[in-house]
Amino acid sequence: MPLTHTVGSITVTALVDGAGPFFQPRAEAFPDATAEQWREADRRDPDSVTPDGRWWLPFRAFALRTGDGPVTLVDAGIGPADALAASWAPVPGRLPAELAAAGVDPADVRTVVLTHLHTDHIGWAGPLFPNADHLVQRAELAALELFHPELPARLLGPLRAAGQLRVVEGDTTVTPGVRVLSTPGHTPGHQSVLVHDGTDRLLVTGDLLVHTLQLLDPTLAYAHEENPAQASTSRTHLLNTLPPATLATPHLGTPFTRLQPHPTHPPTHPAPTPPRPHPG
Repeated sequence: MPLTHTVGSITVTALVDGAGPFFQPRAEAFPDATAEQWREADRRDPDSVTPDGRWWLPFRAFALRTGDGPVTLVDAGIGPADALAASWAPVPGRLPAELAAAGVDPADVRTVVLTHLHTDHIGWAGPLFPNADHLVQRAELAALELFHPELPARLLGPLRAAGQLRVVEGDTTVTPGVRVLSTPGHTPGHQSVLVHDGTDRLLVTGDLLVHTLQLLDPTLAYAHEENPAQASTSRTHLLNTLPPATLATPHLGTPFTRLQPHPTHPPTHPAPTPPRPHPG
């Protein structure tokens, strides 16, 4: 059964679409990481390194649901055998079977939040979820030249034609207790998803961070960030202000990581914006 975490009345379910070794040596992905940082990251997250020293990468989506109500899905995995990620990711993915194991009918998914438009996060978007709006930041759509050239024809055009593409700008409430946060840097319109109930918080990170190294040092750049300085700012801000909280991550060895405040830098929490369901 897929692993779950609850925040108030909302169940967050981790759905593993696939897993495999990263396509390049991990030292090239994090060229500034020190030997000491690698040792500590491997100690904390041993499932992310293979016996021969490669980066082992799971690909997850997360389903958010209150009771038997409608589902919000965060990201859509690597996709079927002919998905856009096929040139580098371990397709075909198994997201439909993971949803079934979690008791989720794709027809019950009302919102798919695409944290960004990299191919390993959009694979099952579109036809599998016929009743779902697909949320994308406007800044992400404005930067399509950075993404797969077939993206407009394969995904975005059909979503527009079906009335399923919802473009948002900045922080946006999706449902009560679920809020999209603008976290640019990895891509221009990257977004993460905050699930909250009072002081109980969970952040579905997307690629705000991709390896435990970036928990050890949030300023550590990843080679595939479009704007490393901006990504560092987004990551550092949330990791400093969010705790105590749980992180739900697509690519770490385990899906849920408890984040505690640094003992010398206790966070201050701004009053949360009262949640409002989005119109329509």
